Amino acid sequence: MEQKSLSDSEKVILVGCQTDEEDSRFAYSIEELSSLTGTAKGNVVATLTQKRERIHPSTYIGKGKVEELRALADELQADLIIFNDELTPSQVRNVASEMDARVIDRTQLILDIFAQRARSKEGKLQVELAQLQYLLPRLGGQGTQLSRLGAGIGTRGPGETKLESDRRHIRRRIDDIKSQLSVIVQHRERYRERRKKNRTFQIALVGYTNAGKSTLFNRLTEADSFEENQLFATLDPMTRKLILSSGFGTLLTDTVGFIQDLPTTLIAAFRSTLEEVKEADLLLHVVDMSNPDYFQHEKTVNSLLDDMEVMQIPQLTVYNKKDMKHPEFVPTAKTETILISAFDEEDLKLLKQKMEQMMIQQMDAYHVEIPATEGKLLSQLKNETILRKLEFDEEKQVYVCAGYTQRYHQISGKLQQYKQ
Repeated sequence: MEQKSLSDSEKVILVGCQTDEEDSRFAYSIEELSSLTGTAKGNVVATLTQKRERIHPSTYIGKGKVEELRALADELQADLIIFNDELTPSQVRNVASEMDARVIDRTQLILDIFAQRARSKEGKLQVELAQLQYLLPRLGGQGTQLSRLGAGIGTRGPGETKLESDRRHIRRRIDDIKSQLSVIVQHRERYRERRKKNRTFQIALVGYTNAGKSTLFNRLTEADSFEENQLFATLDPMTRKLILSSGFGTLLTDTVGFIQDLPTTLIAAFRSTLEEVKEADLLLHVVDMSNPDYFQHEKTVNSLLDDMEVMQIPQLTVYNKKDMKHPEFVPTAKTETILISAFDEEDLKLLKQKMEQMMIQQMDAYHVEIPATEGKLLSQLKNETILRKLEFDEEKQVYVCAGYTQRYHQISGKLQQYKQ
């Protein structure tokens, strides 16, 4: 199956099969498929749906619908047909044999977008790995018959089939990518260890794709993360320094957007992005409150966070885009919440204050008198702790300092001797 980017001129028909899900969820899933197609530069010309008790094992939709689809594709001269679920190799083969248009599924579409979006070397390798793992069982469509050949008379040396050699080449490439990725992962782990040793407070942005995470990330850190009204605009984890109102420095990481029914190959492929989430001291869960499906999005993200076993990390739900709030929006999060617009300076200030309040709950209070000669330590207090009081005592020639410091941070040890 070729992995080719969709071009503007490609006419696309979307196909969905509704089994037991609610009408609204199914409608949203088709709408999301349409947005994904738009993100991949495809032009949706028609949508064909069917209600069935279960997916047809050999053609996904019923035989009659396949004929209807073929007639529709011929009439509209469609270039591409995209199915709303991951199809089995035999389903793709059976449907494609009836059509003149190319046939792909939701997973392939997402892979196509990821391939266009990956910026870093690691992101590109992760996408290629996911694509190859997806492609392997679908290669040539001959599936199990060929894999049963194994070694034996007529299958060795130059007599080996083209398909088997393609498989071998793909498996070799998969092994090669995995070893390259393991080196990158080790680098990142070393970098993370260093951050841990310095006990930098880490905050991770999570949320449904297109909730406004990158916009918020850019406004808070003055960075240049890719910011676009598209699904999956950000793929590679990006970390920047964020200075809070008190002067305390933290690290903020932007992560890949979550999506319902994210293909398992991709969850594995982008584990590296999500690893940053596991290391966080605070999660900012960004929810787009202008989207009518905000509640479904919130649920999807929380269930993925639950799968990753990070629900114990303190979480602040940031309801974003309040200037375009959906008329039926009601905050539903069980965590601390704040309603903001990422473009409003006042809102950003309030968000930073709220983050600081939540961080203080995880910190230890201190009250110390620092000699005026200890300039370096005073400067550290301003940058590495949340400093709430700094007064000079003329009589004692000391600075009276009070605030909050992270548990186990090296500065805590230095402050012991100056405690009151």
